[in-house]
Amino acid sequence: MRIAIYGSRRQHDSLAEVSAFLSDASRRGIELTIHRKLFKHLREEMPAFMSGIACRVVDELGDSVADYAVSLGGDGTFLRTAAWVGSRMIPIIGVNTGHLGYLAALDIADLPLLPEVLGRASETFRIEHRSLIEVECEAVREKGLWPYALNEVAVMKEESASMIVAETWIGDESLAEYRADGLIVCTPTGSTAYNLSVGGPLVDPELDVHVISPIACHSLAMRPLVVGSRRPLRILPGGRAPFVRLAIDGRSVPVANGEEIVLRRAPFPTLVAQLRSRTFTDTLRHKLHWADEA
Repeated sequence: MRIAIYGSRRQHDSLAEVSAFLSDASRRGIELTIHRKLFKHLREEMPAFMSGIACRVVDELGDSVADYAVSLGGDGTFLRTAAWVGSRMIPIIGVNTGHLGYLAALDIADLPLLPEVLGRASETFRIEHRSLIEVECEAVREKGLWPYALNEVAVMKEESASMIVAETWIGDESLAEYRADGLIVCTPTGSTAYNLSVGGPLVDPELDVHVISPIACHSLAMRPLVVGSRRPLRILPGGRAPFVRLAIDGRSVPVANGEEIVLRRAPFPTLVAQLRSRTFTDTLRHKLHWADEA
């Protein structure tokens, strides 16, 4: 068994669980690969303990180095883990040390049990194929950003005082000219993120769709829209400011007005490990407190 571990450098309150996890994994002969920044953080926090842990320390994952990836942190950390894994089709197990943790299968208290659980992983986890959005844009290529979003792509104003204009097409069909603070295009996975905060719909992650949600739109007639993901979306930004800000799961770059942004379904998914005992509706009831009594 091989595990690759990525995590935020905010593990001070979780050191007991992390050390128990690493210790048991080593005892069971699990091969560990740890991202260099996380390893450095853990070594600073637990120097004596980490000196006794045999692991491979890397910046980038190579091919065929892991059967599972473990993400230690919140949803933001999970998105960075997904970018680290890339197209390697390694299932990611999210361990929530943050707040909401929509993408996490486990809470931090469960982490010490993970090495034992992975011995019967097929009984414990189901693997969900989550679609990504691929971004085609000259500014993204020049910046060298990983051009895929598991949650969302957002086109936003660069200057706080002026709105943007976003001419939008579905394939070759003109959709709308949005005048707003910004425009979000999200996956079903990302429907619980930025999209939700601007009034967009929640979407079952098994659906093959994208959601288009304007941010503070100038016209009340412009509402969030769910569209199929088979046709690309084309966005031509404009406005008074010379640039807009293009954000891909939080990684951002300025884009000049008139530079086309093309969004399409990526040719590969992100594999997300979820507990067989927990469904999408369970997650909504738990995270959004729908089951709480008034």
